[in-house]
Amino acid sequence: MTTISAPAPETASLTLICAERCHLGEGPAYDAARDTAWWFDIVEKRLYEARLATGDIAVHTLPVMASALAVVDAERQLLATEAGLMLRDVASGRLETLAAVEADKPGTRSNDARVHPSGTFWFSTMGRKAETGAGTVYAFHAGAVIPLFPAVTIPNAICFSPDGAIGYFADTAIGELYRVRLDPGSGLPLEAPTLLHRHAGEGGLDGAVTDAEGLIWCAIWGGGRLNAYSPAGDLVRSVPTPAHQTSCPVFVGPGFDRVLVTSAWQDMNEVARAGDPEHGRTFLLDIGAKGRAEPHVRLGAR
Repeated sequence: MTTISAPAPETASLTLICAERCHLGEGPAYDAARDTAWWFDIVEKRLYEARLATGDIAVHTLPVMASALAVVDAERQLLATEAGLMLRDVASGRLETLAAVEADKPGTRSNDARVHPSGTFWFSTMGRKAETGAGTVYAFHAGAVIPLFPAVTIPNAICFSPDGAIGYFADTAIGELYRVRLDPGSGLPLEAPTLLHRHAGEGGLDGAVTDAEGLIWCAIWGGGRLNAYSPAGDLVRSVPTPAHQTSCPVFVGPGFDRVLVTSAWQDMNEVARAGDPEHGRTFLLDIGAKGRAEPHVRLGAR
């Protein structure tokens, strides 16, 4: 585990992809086959769809809060929502419950998620008011919801090494990023998590994605930047973002050589918003790193 000061901030060219301000922008995903990016405004129950080639944006109203999305196939998506895991028909927008999650806990909702290279879907829950220890990291594997790591206050930064042998996640509330050794074939843990990095300074660890080289690119909520951590836990790069409350990145584009970054204005008063003119908007950044396609989620056994 390593704790070091941030490297000198870099510069990155950027493009405003969506000027609409998200109350709580989160959960960006990229469907490479469609060249389409998706993200959520959790609080306002909206799903954004951006066709990157044309710049066209569509906004889909949802009946529930949702926070993350994974591609199933050409017709369907899997959504992590406050009502559990739901299948969404891309053409019609119709939702179908796949698995109820924490139905006995109305005080929680879904939060961060990402698909393991095996097709197992890691997702998480948290208290609606970020109650201490109310969250859990789960795996949806072979058709079953499996609790992995309970008592997490604000689970975030779920992502995986390119070979699927290591999983990462954070608890934003205490500023800790963890690593855990996984079975690459199943995406399930082989041992207990260990502390990889303790965040110091402004902001907190939020959503993350790994690049093709295995660096962990993590949005720093309240810090207005993306930090890159090595698999050993060293903070090796820091790229400023236009919005102070940066929430989550994902690699997009035919070459996976740009990063889409969401942001939010949640809990910001008028003065704070005035001082952060790009709050809640969604951006594309050129950070000089290359990602890879997000795996499709598997709904059942192989």
